[in-house]
Amino acid sequence: MLEKSVWREWADLDRLPRSGASAGRGSIRMSAKDFCVEEIPFQEPTGEGEHLWLWVEKKGENTEYLARNLARAYGVAPVAVSYAGRKDRHAISRQWFSVHLPGTKQLLSPPGLESESVRVLRLTRSTKKLRLGALRGNRFEIVIRNFSGSKARLEERLSEVAIQGVPNYFGKQRFGRNSANLDAALAMFAGQRVRHRKRRGLYLSAARSAIFNGILANRVLDNSWEALLPGEAVMLAGSNSFFVAEAIDDELRARLQVNDVHPSGALWGRGDPPSRQGILAMEKRVAKQAEGLAEGLVAAGLKQERRSLRLFPQVFSWHWENEHALTLRFVLSPGAFATSVLRDLIEVCDLEGGNREISSNEPAGLGGS
Repeated sequence: MLEKSVWREWADLDRLPRSGASAGRGSIRMSAKDFCVEEIPFQEPTGEGEHLWLWVEKKGENTEYLARNLARAYGVAPVAVSYAGRKDRHAISRQWFSVHLPGTKQLLSPPGLESESVRVLRLTRSTKKLRLGALRGNRFEIVIRNFSGSKARLEERLSEVAIQGVPNYFGKQRFGRNSANLDAALAMFAGQRVRHRKRRGLYLSAARSAIFNGILANRVLDNSWEALLPGEAVMLAGSNSFFVAEAIDDELRARLQVNDVHPSGALWGRGDPPSRQGILAMEKRVAKQAEGLAEGLVAAGLKQERRSLRLFPQVFSWHWENEHALTLRFVLSPGAFATSVLRDLIEVCDLEGGNREISSNEPAGLGGS
């Protein structure tokens, strides 16, 4: 029971420590137009080839459900349809889908697909299919309504976040409603067979995300999440690459200040994390608190990887619609959660999402962010 109570806490973003005091309270997703997300693709379609690409705007529709509908509309197997990132249904989102349709150069609209909730904005072709995770990031526009609290303090927190970032927690979407994906992961690790490859990947990803959140929470509590410590596995900005620093010198501190490098936390897998000294001891202690999850990840063959402890919203701007409504605009890198930014500013009431989160779409399964 100890393990279950611990990982439930790590999966609940509302219970994890913030980098600063909350500036108030507010509501999001009072309507779909209050939460908009648009993919920034890693590459643009070439304009010709055997893969049909569709730029789709959807509202109230799940990404995977829409992919299955596309397969039915075009009369192809579900495996012929792909996308770069999953989007929460409780938003207006714009994203690419690709359908493998060799033997024709036509731009065929999907029959019977479009509705009030789904619009195909563009059709083109490409030589390659979309691959999960092939994103530069996502662009968000979010309206916080019913704000109550200190407007001056919120302005201060916005400026602080623009400079120092926020803790890079995985959001609730990763864990499912009531942490169901973690329950499923433990059942799978105990021997329950999961045939669906994507579902298995989702459970694995949830397990290592919970352990990461526990590690990051420890670093936030001791105020080291934005610092480099001796033995740090130092991540290079915009990369999954890292190097271990046994000692922290002035050059590394200077690189940290300009966001060229970041402190990192473990994405659990085989062997010991590459971190050293006190960080290694802490990461192993956290993983021991969720031993069933950690051992299951090792048995599944995942390797140790790293994730930045800091998240920086890019092109970050905001303006007040009125005294109680604030619009935020920012871009997040793949694997980052928009509500990790919001909840570090205020107490968030997520009306439409049932307190679920929207991610910038880390590929579920074996990879890092």
